[in-house]
Amino acid sequence: MDIAQIRTFFMWCTIINAGMLLLSFAILATAGGWVHRMHSIWFAMSKETFNITIYAMLGGYKMAFLALSLVPYLALVIME
Repeated sequence: MDIAQIRTFFMWCTIINAGMLLLSFAILATAGGWVHRMHSIWFAMSKETFNITIYAMLGGYKMAFLALSLVPYLALVIME
């Protein structure tokens, strides 16, 4: 594998992860009540607990996305 292939790999990882993050945000912003009702069938939790859990999950996903996709891609672009 050469640097160009690795850069392309991280580029697509970044695009896919950003899309997943934006899709998750859009679903929760527009249909958060429905998502809460769906999950509260399986797991008994209040709306506040659900909001905290989702906020923490999206924050963790965003941090992992930045550290594991975007930063390596930017480093490879800068190296070029």
